[in-house]
Amino acid sequence: MKKYPVPFQRHLISLVCVAIISAGAVHMWMSRPSFVNSSESEKDELFKIHELYKTIQEDYYEEVNSDLLIEGALQGMTEALEDPYTTYLQEEESSELNEMLLGKFEGIGATLSIREEYPEIVEEPKENSPAAKSGLEKDDRIIQIDGRETKGKELSEVVEEIRGEKGSTVLLTIQRAEETLEVKVTRDTIAVESLSFQLDEDYPTIGSVQIFSFNGTTAEELKEAITALRKQGAKSFVLDVRQNPGGYLDQVEKMASMFLEDDQTIVQFGLKNEIIGETKASKDLDNGFKVTEPVVVIVDGQSASASEILAAALNESADIPVVGQTTFGKGTVQGMNHLSDQSELKMTVQKWLTPSGQWINDKGFNPTYEVPYPAYFDYPSLSASVGLKLEDEAEAVGHLNEFLSLLGYLTPENKEELFTNETKKALEMFQQENQLSVTGVLDYDTAFAIELRLFEQASATDEMYEKAIELLNNKD
Repeated sequence: MKKYPVPFQRHLISLVCVAIISAGAVHMWMSRPSFVNSSESEKDELFKIHELYKTIQEDYYEEVNSDLLIEGALQGMTEALEDPYTTYLQEEESSELNEMLLGKFEGIGATLSIREEYPEIVEEPKENSPAAKSGLEKDDRIIQIDGRETKGKELSEVVEEIRGEKGSTVLLTIQRAEETLEVKVTRDTIAVESLSFQLDEDYPTIGSVQIFSFNGTTAEELKEAITALRKQGAKSFVLDVRQNPGGYLDQVEKMASMFLEDDQTIVQFGLKNEIIGETKASKDLDNGFKVTEPVVVIVDGQSASASEILAAALNESADIPVVGQTTFGKGTVQGMNHLSDQSELKMTVQKWLTPSGQWINDKGFNPTYEVPYPAYFDYPSLSASVGLKLEDEAEAVGHLNEFLSLLGYLTPENKEELFTNETKKALEMFQQENQLSVTGVLDYDTAFAIELRLFEQASATDEMYEKAIELLNNKD
């Protein structure tokens, strides 16, 4: 049976041109009008702000950057609301987030991770991307960007330096095995696919669709995926929204409508304790494209926002089973307010409820069939414990022992929190079999390799996916 990789709670890789260091992708989005000028009464209410600003400018003992004060005041206003989903975004943050949600960006199309303080390409570059056309390869280590050293930089810094306008170039100095190369890459527009799909290898009448996010093209991508899978012989479908943090509201409404009969409720909206509106399935949303075959949805604790709307709509309005874990629990809707200087205010404007009227905020949506991840999925990354050695005693050593036992290098379920001689021998054996430096000490490359092996092992036994397949087979 072909199974999708189980998405670890900790990610092993990050998309170099999609990695936006922001919580924004967790949220729902709606178009909102720009702010208008303040009234006289509002200006009076801001008197204290003007007074404080003037006092700091005149009396602070050092010169003050006016823009810094203003930006700080704007951020302070949103922080005072104590709402994690209401955020003031400066121009650059706003631009990056909008690009991501629109489903395209300008960059080189490579996937990076930081290893031993350097960015490395951890997947083969996307076909026909600038990275691929320039000859960049998996495992290339980027040691300089336009002559600037990369060692020790955060992934977000590397992303910012590599990204740029379409048609511009970036010079990357690459370490490839023992060879050092200089590669000039011409940036281009990169399309971000928000889903992938395939037939199950063992059950070729079941089509699986893994949805990564709800960006500006996802509804159309889903329609194309279902159409292609039908042509390949699919007669039922798995929709996998695990680790999917959400995205555009209009996209999930269009997608949910495809699986519901017209006039069935997709989502309701409210203010305080009052329902102020709802969205129902209709031809206006799905253009008459309907999925009437059996469907199962898979969710986990990181399925949020739009993912939760989709799962709840299909479950409550169409009795479609949901498999996995209780979802994240984000039951609010954010609007984007465009400010005059290209910055934006992302602000909570209302809450959303399931078709039955549930507000799942901070509680999550419960699956029809609960299938948990292994407990170790929630452990901290081993890379945070580099340097563990003989006779060390710590919780992280217990995790290391457990990982080594799961991979068959120690006795089953060994969770002792002491780095023993047995731990050292097991680690050396792992390092030797994986062509790593045999030191008996946990270094970064060994930690990464252990987690990657666990990821691959877990992928081969995806219990959530197997349950979804079982449910679909029982409907035949």
